[in-house]
Amino acid sequence: MWHKVLQQTEYAHSKGALQPISTNYEFVEESGIRFLVRVVSNLERKHQAKQQNANVIKGKDFNPFLPYEQDLFVTDISDTHICLLNKFNIVDHHLLLVTRQFEEQESLLTQQDFEAMWITLAEIDGLVFYNSGQAAGASQRHKHLQIIPLPLTPEGASIPIEVALKSIEFKDGVGRIPSFQFKHAIAQLDPTWVNSPLQGASATLDCYHTLLSYLNLPVNSKPAPYNLLATREWMMIIARSQERFQSISINSLGFAGALLVRNEEQLQLVKELSPLTILKNVAVTEE
Repeated sequence: MWHKVLQQTEYAHSKGALQPISTNYEFVEESGIRFLVRVVSNLERKHQAKQQNANVIKGKDFNPFLPYEQDLFVTDISDTHICLLNKFNIVDHHLLLVTRQFEEQESLLTQQDFEAMWITLAEIDGLVFYNSGQAAGASQRHKHLQIIPLPLTPEGASIPIEVALKSIEFKDGVGRIPSFQFKHAIAQLDPTWVNSPLQGASATLDCYHTLLSYLNLPVNSKPAPYNLLATREWMMIIARSQERFQSISINSLGFAGALLVRNEEQLQLVKELSPLTILKNVAVTEE
């Protein structure tokens, strides 16, 4: 799969289908976590593309995955999922694991979703994430997991919150990060599941339901908004209350310690408010 990713990335670049968004970055440290804050240089192309799509399909929600752009297609993952390049990528080789048939982004994840995740993780050591609902940072209705190859940061820890993960104490298979003062839960995964994606998917589905139940999120109907992060070794779910705090938008990657801002003014706001304050205000507070 990795060879196909590299090959298709080069091809999509040559055809103009892939339109990377360049950024600068700084680190903002808090509670021992070096938060990676990327500053976007230009989001105008992405905005223009959305406007064009809205004009072409008036009265309907545009779905970029039905049909998908052929130049962005990487590979068939399974009978239920395909792999696409993220058209407006900020990080190199940002991939989308998309359901072949339309499913709502807010719908519960299934064993098939986790099977696609493990098939991909077997080939690419990365961070998988899922934004469930607009309040969690979802921008498309069609269900899709996302994966970014590790390391996330150009220097230092592979994932910014790595240092915080070391402080977790698990009870009945569920743990919490002490510095995260909001509703979240984390479970350990078995890296050997990459050798048996079907077995791994079944076990991961059980972990997923355990975490949802721990957070009092519905497991038999459309859940409240949440973010999900997963690697070969762990999975975390964060209950969400809103998509942004002041002008700062947050999706799953924010809880991995990677924030995205639109300009230098927002970067200064992150420094003034502090990353953990922003995360606390977009998550559900502890009762």
